[in-house]
Amino acid sequence: MKITDLYKNEGTKINEQLKKAGAPGRFGAGAAAVPDRREQRKLDQAAGLIPFAVKLNSELVKEIQALAQSRNVSVNALVGELLKKGLKR
Repeated sequence: MKITDLYKNEGTKINEQLKKAGAPGRFGAGAAAVPDRREQRKLDQAAGLIPFAVKLNSELVKEIQALAQSRNVSVNALVGELLKKGLKR
């Protein structure tokens, strides 16, 4: 058996393993776990959340995102906390 035949056989084994592995979670059953926009809007309304759009400087947004990531909280939660602190002053 030639070395090229060995590589070809190994390649076909790998391809078959990939076919049997199935789709990753983000494309398979796990994708259904994420609610669509309408459902997400209903969940937000039930939680008392409303959309509030503002325009901010890009440097400020980067600072907020970095702070949220360092605290392991969402940007929404962090902005809410910062607004509450600012309004108390």
